[in-house]
Amino acid sequence: MRPQRRFFSARDGLRLSALDWAGPPGRPAATPLLCLSGISRSSLDFEALATGLAAERRVVALDYAGHGESDRAAEPARYAGPEAVQDVLDAVAALGLDRVALLGTSFGGVLGLALGTLRPGLLAGLALNDSGPALQQGGLESIRDIIGRDPGFASREQAIAFLRRVLPPLGIAEAAWPEVAERTYRQGADGLWHPRWDIRIVDILPRAPGATPDLWGFFRALPAVPLLLVWGQESTVLTAPTVQAMRAARPEMTLCSLPGIGHAPSLGEPAARAAIAAWLAAMP
Repeated sequence: MRPQRRFFSARDGLRLSALDWAGPPGRPAATPLLCLSGISRSSLDFEALATGLAAERRVVALDYAGHGESDRAAEPARYAGPEAVQDVLDAVAALGLDRVALLGTSFGGVLGLALGTLRPGLLAGLALNDSGPALQQGGLESIRDIIGRDPGFASREQAIAFLRRVLPPLGIAEAAWPEVAERTYRQGADGLWHPRWDIRIVDILPRAPGATPDLWGFFRALPAVPLLLVWGQESTVLTAPTVQAMRAARPEMTLCSLPGIGHAPSLGEPAARAAIAAWLAAMP
């Protein structure tokens, strides 16, 4: 099933984009799945997952402002978390999503935590992909080094070589590297390969030690909906003590722990796919 590329306006007129898999025609509507990517990623990250799920339910993957096919903002402050939360709310209104199962990777998971407090009725369930209420500054620094520059690669092969060098262990198969590179960079009119995001988003990442936000209040206030945490055990962003504290705070949360995987899991891992399927089954 092929998705439709949807465009709509945010509250300030900025054009946003999403990929929309309509789901099965002529069947009772299952709870739609809304996918929110990491801070420098886009809707393309969810193509494989959505294709497998669209036989049962509608799947929508959002491009934040400054990402993918969404417009770039005049000022980088437009990419900050509170603005992104409002963009999600604009998206669900424009796309007719009254209640969703929300799957958020990294930054997308942080937005899910905020939405659970600001709009609890929106969430039928929440799945966090290597995301939580406390993220480590050291791990965020390595992300900053990647997203804050445009290398302008002369070829896809150069982009692949760079990603091989800088990405954490993600279990990427040899044959999958070209696709990973094409989801991360695209060839511009100048013939060079540039990021699929506005590199000014690096300005919204906390810089000072201890400046990462404390989101425990949001996490503890989440509504009583099915919760899932997919965790890469080698993650430098979400640590084992944080995961343990999350489980203590919300013991009903299901944990899918992926050995040998860093930040953030691709969600192509068999264990992650099975965990997501079971989580969604609780929201027919």
